[in-house]
Amino acid sequence: MFYETLQFLLRTVSDLFVLVLLLRFYLQVARAPFKHPVCQFVLAVTNFAVIPARRLIPSLRGYDAATLAVGWGVSMVSSILIMALNPIAYDFTSPQTWVALALLALLYLFKQSLNLLMGAVIVQAVMSWVNPYNPLTPILDSLTRPYLRHFGFARVGSVDLAPLVLFLVIQVILMLPVRFLESAFLMQLKVLM
Repeated sequence: MFYETLQFLLRTVSDLFVLVLLLRFYLQVARAPFKHPVCQFVLAVTNFAVIPARRLIPSLRGYDAATLAVGWGVSMVSSILIMALNPIAYDFTSPQTWVALALLALLYLFKQSLNLLMGAVIVQAVMSWVNPYNPLTPILDSLTRPYLRHFGFARVGSVDLAPLVLFLVIQVILMLPVRFLESAFLMQLKVLM
């Protein structure tokens, strides 16, 4: 029971930190105004890890690769720690295990990116009905607009169904290819007999 609680806490903290790192990356890609309080919070929470990583990892074509690398590293370390707490003994000496862990961490970043986008779409849809002039609206718009514009055909009268269509597409991606890849990578983890 203690190990399960420890695994839960470890997974929750790493999930939240990876989400904030991904939010930082996507806010930079969307060129969101970093004077906004939400952006200032994201910078304050992630600067301790991203700024030192930038000294080692340069940006790639204007994208902050250091932020993604830190997110990948956090995912990898949390997976290793959770596996170490598991009663099943994994073979950490096998290269196959390390490749599977690296690919799982990369897939986890993609999965969390989809979850972040889905959350932003849901919050934006609710805010458009409740308070469309909220100061958070421009940031949500800059995050979701590149994806929602592909579903411009989903307008019925004055109601825009693009968020619903995007939500369904994300759910299908999470259910089919992501789940298939996740189970394939998990099967590659070597267990000590």
